[in-house]
Amino acid sequence: MKKLLLIIALFCINIPFLYSQTVGLDIGNTAPDIRLPDAKGVFVPLSSFKGKVVLIDFWASWCAPCVKEQPKLAELYKQYKGSVFNNGKGFEIYGVSLDNKKAEWESSIRKMNINWIQVSDLKFWTSPVAKIYNIQALPFNVLIDGKGIILAKNLHGNELDQFLRHLLKS
Repeated sequence: MKKLLLIIALFCINIPFLYSQTVGLDIGNTAPDIRLPDAKGVFVPLSSFKGKVVLIDFWASWCAPCVKEQPKLAELYKQYKGSVFNNGKGFEIYGVSLDNKKAEWESSIRKMNINWIQVSDLKFWTSPVAKIYNIQALPFNVLIDGKGIILAKNLHGNELDQFLRHLLKS
């Protein structure tokens, strides 16, 4: 009986820790704010884009699928940047890199001509943001509306394009 009570107690103690990985990340929840430095060391909070539809793009220069996706993101950014949506005015991409080498991160940004916000704490998988957003694999993204509400997760390529098109104000 004591063993059973101990097992139940340990289970109950660990439930909040297990659940904390996903709280706030469901569609309809407010996205946790991010405040990381850009390549120049200036902290850029995600919340500074309130009022706009924002794609939070988690990526890294060492991630081949992430690098492959950047041209499509550039196309969508150019296409929707000035758009008026039902739930936000304008489209931004907030790139969060899980790199750990600043030179490689900056080189990739230049090489791919990425012209949207890029931030990183250069802590690789140990970044607190990776834990908060429960990043399991890259690329990963979260689309939020002008109020910071999560609209969708892990949309890529044509799926992302169609979803953005659906959000356009008619």
